[in-house]
Amino acid sequence: MAFMRLGSKSEAFHREGQTWLCTTGLVSDVTIEVGDMKFHLHKFPLLSRSGLLERLIEESSTDDGSGCVLSLDEIPGGGKTFELITKFCYGVKIELTAFNVVSLRCAAEYLEMTDNYGEGNLVGMTETFLNEVFGNWTDSIKALQTCEEVIDYAEDLHIISRCVDSLAIKACADPSLFNWPVGGGKNATSVQNSEDESQLWNGISAAGKMLQPTGEDWWFDDSSFLSLPLFKRLITAIEARGMKLENIAMAVMYYTRKHVPLMNRQVSMDEQVIETPNPSEAEQKDALEEIVGLLPSKKGVNPTKFLLRLLQTAMVLHASQSSRENLERRIGNQLDQAALVDLLIPNMGYSETLYDVECVLRMIEQFVSSTEQAGIVPSPCITEEGHLAHPWITDSEREHICRLMNCQKLSLEASTHAAQNERLPLRVIVQVLFFEQLRLRTSVSGWFFVSENLDNPENPNAGNGVLLKPRGENVRERVSELEKECMNMKQELQKLVRSKKSWKNFTRRLNFKKKSECCKPKDQATAAT
Repeated sequence: MAFMRLGSKSEAFHREGQTWLCTTGLVSDVTIEVGDMKFHLHKFPLLSRSGLLERLIEESSTDDGSGCVLSLDEIPGGGKTFELITKFCYGVKIELTAFNVVSLRCAAEYLEMTDNYGEGNLVGMTETFLNEVFGNWTDSIKALQTCEEVIDYAEDLHIISRCVDSLAIKACADPSLFNWPVGGGKNATSVQNSEDESQLWNGISAAGKMLQPTGEDWWFDDSSFLSLPLFKRLITAIEARGMKLENIAMAVMYYTRKHVPLMNRQVSMDEQVIETPNPSEAEQKDALEEIVGLLPSKKGVNPTKFLLRLLQTAMVLHASQSSRENLERRIGNQLDQAALVDLLIPNMGYSETLYDVECVLRMIEQFVSSTEQAGIVPSPCITEEGHLAHPWITDSEREHICRLMNCQKLSLEASTHAAQNERLPLRVIVQVLFFEQLRLRTSVSGWFFVSENLDNPENPNAGNGVLLKPRGENVRERVSELEKECMNMKQELQKLVRSKKSWKNFTRRLNFKKKSECCKPKDQATAAT
């Protein structure tokens, strides 16, 4: 970490509680109050360095020569920063670092510590050191973090914009081409020992090991320690410099998992769990709503799995309606990339269904709408019928999907629709008709079994119940109905066979015969009765 030493004198102050006293032996003639701290100082070292203090001392001075009391509650950085400024005015040794240079620069501007009040004054020294800080990734990140304490002053002095621009340039460049000691974000909140840092020069440690980042995500962790407003400014600057949207999306995902820890409850075993602070649900809600607007808008850049997880978290946190609609629209545009398990979105409120079906339907409608806008036009026959049958998939994909359908478990209504649907592959239609015939044969056999039991005099239940018609007549009527249904299916099958040249291949594959024998033995026996 870069640093700059100023002053040459040894320590000239000591602290007693919340009071700072000078140890030079001279009686203090000015007291400056900063918050709950008091500094008993001398006028000359202060007015010779600060234009503001010069005016305040002159205005508060009395003819009797008694000491004056000044209040500087609005000074940037508070009492801690003013302590360093006091030592600078007295020529005592201080050290500028990435952690204190921003507040010192703002306080120096506030106190008017320009070169008009002494050569090598604090404004010029801090500005020189800031330029050195901006040349290093780690120091820039630390300096940008400290801007939160003096945000208004740092904004007016363009410190934030300069710091963000320097970080954006480095993030978009190839880090392997430079000797940038990156990866200091995890320790950005604690001051490191200057002696240890002095052994690091130009990215090389004393042991000779180069600290170089690897991969395009090397800056994700450091930037995730920034507050959301500063992170947004950094992402905007990086995007403006042409970084790939995929990398930006990954950086936002990394930041989200750290600052919206509620999402981590849904992380699977093969995903990385990021250590996170413990913000309140209200803070997570605010962060999530801001992050939704920060995600790249281009279709397919943001992983659908992440968007669905973000949507579920938004529902749990009761995020704004606009944020949820934004996420539903993004997911709907790329719904074909979603996995079924991720679409199982639990209902948050009272509902008759366990999962939020309405939400999924809205995303499906968005997906259909987006495909229509993309210029995917259905075939004329489908348009005439007034609905789509996934017109964008190929015949081979259609057959592959249909293989997943279990024709034995179709309802009568579904079987009838499948038998009349000309867009289904012939193999599927034949399988549907085949299993329907098997179902008919089973039904006929069952009727004969019931009939035989009812006619059996040994059956104790044979004479019980009220019979509206003779048992034999009921059986014959039911068999007659089944025969008609079977004949209708045969006719439908023959129509399809005439229109398909590959019938022989399918019949051989399914072991079909030209004449079905599913009803013949029982039919003849029934006719004889």
